[in-house]
Amino acid sequence: MKELKCIEIKDFVTLSGRKYPLLNLTYQTFGKPLGEAPVIVVNHALTGNSQVIGKEGWWNQTVGEGKAFDTTTHTVICFNIPGNGYRSREHELIKDYKEWIARDVARIFLLGLAQLQVNHLEILSGSSLGGGIAWEMIALAPEYVTHFFAVATDWKTTDWVIANCLIQERLLEGNNPLHDARMHAMLCYRTPASLKEKFDRSVNPDKNLFNTETWLLHHGEKLQNRFTLPAYRLMNQLVKTIDIGKDRGTFEQVMARVTTQIHIIATNTDLYFVPEENRLTFERLQQMDKRVTYHEIISIHGHDAFLIEYQQLDAFIRPCLV
Repeated sequence: MKELKCIEIKDFVTLSGRKYPLLNLTYQTFGKPLGEAPVIVVNHALTGNSQVIGKEGWWNQTVGEGKAFDTTTHTVICFNIPGNGYRSREHELIKDYKEWIARDVARIFLLGLAQLQVNHLEILSGSSLGGGIAWEMIALAPEYVTHFFAVATDWKTTDWVIANCLIQERLLEGNNPLHDARMHAMLCYRTPASLKEKFDRSVNPDKNLFNTETWLLHHGEKLQNRFTLPAYRLMNQLVKTIDIGKDRGTFEQVMARVTTQIHIIATNTDLYFVPEENRLTFERLQQMDKRVTYHEIISIHGHDAFLIEYQQLDAFIRPCLV
């Protein structure tokens, strides 16, 4: 497993005013040594972490040697969202999660990159929550990134996502919080057609349950075994608070200064960050004469398609980097 490195962020103050004398920002690097090649930053999703590739890597199909994000020509950095609990100690978890918003994490990531003396990003990629944080990063540093890949994400949290985050928050107050919240979340990340293809009303005779039920129970148990309640509460709070326009003005006013080439990749069946919102963002950026592309994964698998339909994703990313 790749070494976990750490940057000390001192005297950080969240936008709500919460002060932290010291925060540890952990990260992993892959590919070329830092300082010897262009840099790619990959922001992880809600239950993800910095282990992008390798035995436990969550995006091996897209990042690696000869892959769309090529580790033979680039340095890949992935930060852990502070408080996500990945290979960390109990005292590093963030209990006052309501003091945080997605923009705070974007600020921390940019502070970390400054400490690493990364003066420019060739590529910034973020999926789901990580994509929302990446939108916040380009709003904070409008000339810092050449290419931004916004994958299965949005620059703001819609009413639909806020509603689902509220349900998650209530479930996290229950008797079996991580398990039950994850079961609900999985239904946001997939689609009826995806479950039909996978199970087709089949039954597990040993447990006397439908296989779709055993699958949901398995995902609940799996997350419960590797995640913590404070981490999940924080990640849910961050999803709910994505909004590059907050206290800044309209989307157009925020994006006016951004020079980054933006590549939006949605999924036609995403029930979470829905494609209709991404299409509207694409149209608004086009009207501003921004350099923007739009691609749509065609899949029955919904939000999680970016982890499954890697061939389509590869075909969208490579031409943007020529």
